[in-house]
Amino acid sequence: MYSPQFYAACTFGGILSCGLTHMAVTPLDLVKCNMQIDPAKYKSISSGFGVLLKEQGARGFFRGWVPTLLGYSAQGACKFGFYEFFKKYYSDLAGAENAAKYKTLIYLAGSASAEVIADVALCPFEAVKVRVQTQPGFARGLSDGLPKFVRSEGPLGLYKGLVPLWGRQIPYTMMKFASFETIVELIYKHAVPKPKNECSKPMQLGISFAGGYIAGVFCAIVSHPADNLVSFLNNAKGATVGDAVQKMGVVGLFTRGLPLRIVMIGTLTGAQWGIYDAFKVFVGLPTTGGVAPAAPADSEVAKV
Repeated sequence: MYSPQFYAACTFGGILSCGLTHMAVTPLDLVKCNMQIDPAKYKSISSGFGVLLKEQGARGFFRGWVPTLLGYSAQGACKFGFYEFFKKYYSDLAGAENAAKYKTLIYLAGSASAEVIADVALCPFEAVKVRVQTQPGFARGLSDGLPKFVRSEGPLGLYKGLVPLWGRQIPYTMMKFASFETIVELIYKHAVPKPKNECSKPMQLGISFAGGYIAGVFCAIVSHPADNLVSFLNNAKGATVGDAVQKMGVVGLFTRGLPLRIVMIGTLTGAQWGIYDAFKVFVGLPTTGGVAPAAPADSEVAKV
């Protein structure tokens, strides 16, 4: 535990959990982004899929899958790897007693710190992805979309959406990790008739998925206004946050595309925790959550 190999395993697990799941829900993400940008044309989930199918065919549902896969793989590597690092680091700083007493604050601080780094890795890919998905004809994908984006807005243009991305992803990730850890602990405490270490691995992974799905619903609600801002800013050259608020309205920022995003993020987050913990089990590590923090010097703190 806490060796370079441990953090490497967590990092690789994050790549698998985030990259694969985000790529798998590309069609949902595509409809969601277009509903946010052009609600007059993409009025609902079902009609949005119909419009895409009519105009671009079945292949159009996976437009932008390459920047999605690479971007969220990079983000997942940093998100999960650094979360494990910062969770241990802040537990060490707090000491054994405070680590147990303020465990939720440690989850929040660790996940926020990790996401700041993760979004720097994600931002360029997200910028290209949104432009490819919401402007048909802009580019086929990452290989031609990235240089075209840079020629149009310069290298720094790739990070135009970084602050809104932080605004979306940091609250999302804080909710994702802290609520997951809390929900899983409550499941083991109140819904499972035996201690975690006596549960089978399939049962533990099922609990990870369930806890992740519930956490994902909260994540979607908390981060949705910033998600609308990210889509708006990356779609329109020179657009500002003020432009987005004026065009979409405050209520629109909170509600436009929200039902689809709840379905997408709930499924996504549940699958991510399931894949991440499945990989940890595969390499001989314990699943995440369900055990109160121990003294930081004790390797059992990893089971928190």
